Amino acid sequence: MSDSLVVTKRNLIRMTRIPEMVIFGLIQPVMFVILFTYVFGGSMKIGNTTDPEVYKNFLMAGIFAQTVTFATAGAGAGIADDMHKGLIDRFRSLPMARGAVLTGRTLADLVQTALTLLVLAVVALIVGWRPGFAEPTNFARIMAGFGLLLLLGYAFTWIGALIGLSVRTPEAATSGGLIWLFPVTFISNAFVDSSQMTPWLQKVADWNPFSATVQACRVLFGDPGVSQSQAWPMQHPVWASLIYSVLIIVLFRTLAVRKYRSATA
Repeated sequence: MSDSLVVTKRNLIRMTRIPEMVIFGLIQPVMFVILFTYVFGGSMKIGNTTDPEVYKNFLMAGIFAQTVTFATAGAGAGIADDMHKGLIDRFRSLPMARGAVLTGRTLADLVQTALTLLVLAVVALIVGWRPGFAEPTNFARIMAGFGLLLLLGYAFTWIGALIGLSVRTPEAATSGGLIWLFPVTFISNAFVDSSQMTPWLQKVADWNPFSATVQACRVLFGDPGVSQSQAWPMQHPVWASLIYSVLIIVLFRTLAVRKYRSATA
């Protein structure tokens, strides 16, 4: 843990010295909020209405979840860049835990993701997002929703770490990190009600780990669009989100550390 925190500090200092990394990471999700809200608002049917205010509040949980998962591509590119420059070999020459390099990197990315979520939540409130719009909620439930988002983002960052260790260049890591993210985020309940999909696609969306977190956040935030699906993740979204995220962390951290040892041996 001590070694991991040292590497985390190193990556956070690096972020402050390259502020454009943080700035560009903030601009993209803000653009998604504004574009989806005003372009699709009024044309999407949620329940029995196409009210733009309903869609605006339905959308935000999906945008938040998309933001934390898209950080995966940056994590993979960063690790691939360190590998490409030989920095990982320098770390290996130090008396430190092998998994600390990856853990430190993912924790630093988690801090950046939390900052992005904070800014995004403020922008969402400005454009009209109102927690408790459909169902009563409270501050503790809202914070629990953001906690689930950060846990999902941290879990997906380990997938990015494995991709970054498996490719030769940062450019390949960025491309590889985005290719699988698009179907995961769009074949879900993030932007449309999954009940409007064809039956087989709805099943895929309902069992998607990403959908579970989005659904959990809608429940905790009191947003509209709570699914009526009988799929277990949609009936118990908070538990499903926790289970999915923990399983992803355990599996991909194990694979990433193993890949790190073999790739730098």
